[in-house]
This record gives sequence, C-alpha cells and structure tokens, in this order.
Amino acid sequence: MRPRWRSAHTDPVIDISPELVRALVSSQFPQWGDLPVRAVDRQGWDNRTFRLGGELTVRLPSAEGYVAAVAKEDRCLPELARHVPLPVPEPVAVGAPGAGYPFAWSVRRWLPGETVEVATGVGRTRLARDLGDFLTRLREAPVGRGPAAGRHSYFRGCHPSVYGDEVEAALERLADSVDVAACRAVWAQALTSAWPSPPTWFHGDVSVGNLLTTDGVLSAVIDFGSSGVGDPACDLVIAWNHFTAEERKVFREAVGLPDDAWRRARGWALWKALVSTAGLSSPDPEGRQRRVLDQVMEDAVVQHREPSRTARTIQRHEGHLGPKPS
Repeated sequence: MRPRWRSAHTDPVIDISPELVRALVSSQFPQWGDLPVRAVDRQGWDNRTFRLGGELTVRLPSAEGYVAAVAKEDRCLPELARHVPLPVPEPVAVGAPGAGYPFAWSVRRWLPGETVEVATGVGRTRLARDLGDFLTRLREAPVGRGPAAGRHSYFRGCHPSVYGDEVEAALERLADSVDVAACRAVWAQALTSAWPSPPTWFHGDVSVGNLLTTDGVLSAVIDFGSSGVGDPACDLVIAWNHFTAEERKVFREAVGLPDDAWRRARGWALWKALVSTAGLSSPDPEGRQRRVLDQVMEDAVVQHREPSRTARTIQRHEGHLGPKPS
C-alpha cells in the first residue's frame, strides 16, 4: 500500500475556539471549570493547544486524521518520560467528545519555555549536543507498547523508499531548477541500507517548533504525535534543516548512529525539501525548504570506505543545485 502522508490534511478542519474548550472542560472536569482558557501564540496544524490556567494545557485534534496521534501520546508518554533526560508532555486527563466537538481530547501539564523557532540566545552547539543525547536516550527506551511505524506516524520510522513516488513527482516538477541527477543519486544512496537492529523509539517530528528552551538551553521536547517504533533515521533531518555544517558534526557525534543511518536521514531530508519546494506538500512561502535542499546537496555523508559508484556520482554533482547548466 502506497503511503498517503497528507491524507489527514484533506479531512475537514474543525474551528476550535476558547469558548468551545471552556465548555468541554467545565462539563467534564468541573474542578478546572473556573480556570481561564486562551490559545497559545503559535498553533500547529494537526492539533489546537490552549492554556488552561497557569499549569495545564488542552490539546485537541483539529481533524479526524489526527485523533489517533493524540491517543497514542496519552498512552505512551507516561512510560517514555521515565527514560528520557528532558521533560515531555505529561497527560493528566482524557476528555470525551462533547459540546459539538466530535473527538477525544487531552489535558496536560504546561511545559514552560520558548521554542527554538522563536527563542533568542540559544546556544546552538550545546543544542546540537543535548538534542543528540536526548535522541540517544529515546532510542534506548524500552519499546513496550510502542506502535510500529506506519500510517499513524505518517510513515516516519519506515524505510524512506515509501516516498519514492513522491520524490520522482517532485523531481519532474523541478526539472528546470534542480540538478535531477544529483538528487537521484542522493536518494539512491539513502535506499541502499535498512535499519539492521531491533526497532527503536523515534520522535518523528524533531523540528525547531517542538524543542523548548529555557535560558538558551534545551529544556523539553514536545509533540510526539508522529512517534513510534522503527528506524530512528527520520529523527536526524534537523541536521540539515537547522544546524550548520559544524553543528551537524557535534549532533552526529552525540547521536552516535552509523553512516548508513545518516544516508537514510539525508534521504528523508531530501524528500521533504523536494515535495515542499515542488508545491506537493504544505506551503513554503519563505523558501526554507529550498535552503534545506541546498544544505542536503552540499553536505556529503562521511565515507569510511572507498566510495561506491553512487557516492562518486553524488560527489561529482554536489554543489550544482541551482539552475541546470545550459
């Protein structure tokens, strides 16, 4: 079965207001009914989050396609929290449909901090090291009842080949603006290996909007809606979409995964950058994914042995992502 990772985005999105949240809380958890409700400043697409007083939040799926992710977090996060070195969201109650809202929803502890996306004064080298350490500990956590990678994780944690058709579709659209041969070489290299060990926990959406900082230091990791058990290579994409070349080295050392995992990770980063740049994914009006594409193509994965023919092809093409030579 071919993945349709954007299928949830086609579900009708529900308008969720503070008044609706207040009605849900008051009717189901009257002990919190008098607490003020306000939307957080930056909302995600999959869910809507509201502050509930000073110490709680309410998390509600915005469409039917995201319901399973919230339920998964409520089930798995309490156990994961025991094995990772930083705070993660802590569910404290699960609400039922009501007040015209059709899905289950969740009340959680509020985690203070600013996301890396908006925070100033973040120590980037330390962030690379601390995040790498967190992901290492996450991989080492017992898989327990963790769900195998699949549709619920938007196929994060699966082999990157699941998105081969989307890569080809994006390259067709971008044929006049990227070096197609070089992109295909990077993609081919990503497909030459698979995760050789027992499946491990992965986060699935390690991005600047899901990393909280306090006083410039990583202080919590949030939004495990795409998490699961499988190949952790998908969690390394931030190496290209946020870190510089020098910071990537620090991150790579802290993560401690072998070359093959980084090649698959590079494939994941390539896929996302291509489909976004080609307009096949969510809009990218600021061109961030195009810059990620440049980073992906400029950064060769370290070789510890004689490069293969595919790797030599990449080396010949890297640095030529701009308009194709005439």
